Amino acid sequence: MIRVLHVVTYMGRGGLETMLMNYYRHIDRSKVQFDFLVHREFEADYDEEIKSLGGRIYHVSRLVPWSRRYKAELRRFFRTHPEYKIVHVHQDCLSSVALQCAKDCGVPVRIAHSHSSSAVKNIKYPIKLYYMKKIPRFATDLFACGKQAGDWMFSGKKYQIIRNAIDTEKYLYTTTVNKSVREELGLLGKIVIGHVGNFTPAKNHIFLLEIFKEILKKSPDSKLLLVGGGDGLITAKEKAESMGIADNVVFTGIRSDVNRLMQAMDVFVFPSLYEGLPVTMIEAQASGMQCIISDRVSKECIVTKGLVIRKRLSDSVENWANYILQKSEKTHENHIREIANAGYDISVAAKQLECFYIKKTGEEK
Repeated sequence: MIRVLHVVTYMGRGGLETMLMNYYRHIDRSKVQFDFLVHREFEADYDEEIKSLGGRIYHVSRLVPWSRRYKAELRRFFRTHPEYKIVHVHQDCLSSVALQCAKDCGVPVRIAHSHSSSAVKNIKYPIKLYYMKKIPRFATDLFACGKQAGDWMFSGKKYQIIRNAIDTEKYLYTTTVNKSVREELGLLGKIVIGHVGNFTPAKNHIFLLEIFKEILKKSPDSKLLLVGGGDGLITAKEKAESMGIADNVVFTGIRSDVNRLMQAMDVFVFPSLYEGLPVTMIEAQASGMQCIISDRVSKECIVTKGLVIRKRLSDSVENWANYILQKSEKTHENHIREIANAGYDISVAAKQLECFYIKKTGEEK
């Protein structure tokens, strides 16, 4: 059996972590097993499930790319765990650090995986770009969730697209689930505007709240259903309070039943500043609802006909609000076959990744 080491920040319910768990659940674990090297000490959302599936979780210090102590810690780990012939790194621009340490310690297969098409342009941005440019030097293989993410991170180098695939059947809309979730969250008889994503700057939640305030002027009984956690959650709650719309905004926090919650939504709104290829957009289309996304989100995420519309972020909040209300009148549709045909069926995608790992280690039977 091959043991693949995935290097992540921690296994919370973010997009890349959810994608990894989708593959982990569906891969043949008698042939390929996933283990995780994480950079936080606390127990994260998926840790218990990982252990139940036979995975191991190792903890190291927080990532400081220029720290000799941190790099020495990584090299010590790789030297004491020679069983790992494949290291699969999901640390965005800073993936080159773990990849270099793995190369120094003789790990033969070193994969860098791009999950985004940009990064927050703050004081750390030049540092991230510096380390990002070094990734192809230390990686043996380059993966990306989509073309936009691969082109941005790997600067013309050849890469392979690994789809953010899902278990499509779990998201198939039923009136029973719709009613159950709406009763649970007090949404019966309401127009429900939905969004799923952690509260980070890229997701643009403040703009979404401004749009929703405009929606309430035209449809006072509407509700905004926000699913996710993260550092910006408190700020978003405070903003909703200051805008006087908090009574109409439902913050669910981190949930394990996103497939159910999406079935309670009338329309999905995703005004991100940038994305790779968001797994939530594949999930939203699997649920069959109308989706309105910003023009900063890659067209690659549109894998169905008639469900997804891209709008300019420069458009007014009134324009966004009018369009959302117009689309909220449509009913859920079944687009499962389209999603599977586009390569987002996890049962097929997991087999492909499994075969890749086996071939790279030369353990084909």
